[in-house]
Amino acid sequence: MGCNYRLHGRLGYKVSRLARLMEARLEEKISHYGVTRLMWCVLSGVGLEGVHTPSELASYVGVARSAVSRALRSMEKMELIIRQPASGDGRGIEIRLTDKGRDVMEQCRVHVEWLNDHFTSKIADADLNILLRNIDVLSSGETRELERL
Repeated sequence: MGCNYRLHGRLGYKVSRLARLMEARLEEKISHYGVTRLMWCVLSGVGLEGVHTPSELASYVGVARSAVSRALRSMEKMELIIRQPASGDGRGIEIRLTDKGRDVMEQCRVHVEWLNDHFTSKIADADLNILLRNIDVLSSGETRELERL
């Protein structure tokens, strides 16, 4: 039986392996601050990109709202964020960073930037731009909510 299948040549394997390598390095660094990758995404969304509601955060990160809600509960206990009534009619909730949350975000950001630079420096800028565009193409139309990042 002829088989052209080669695990190490498959897109899924290559993308998954790279993602796990990057995840492991990041988690090793930010775990010292008690933060998970999802928590980092929430911190950066709120603190760097102005995303302030639980629903917006879920959409921003690309995970289910329930995953964000669990992270927010933990982060509130850790005193990284506060939840407050939204401006306007007050029916919604807005998420804000505490001073501690901002400090942790900045400390983790150093590691996130290092990791990004480590991997992106291995590829020419033009090739990196093509890779990023192609990842967007491959991800387009995929609407499945993830329970974890």
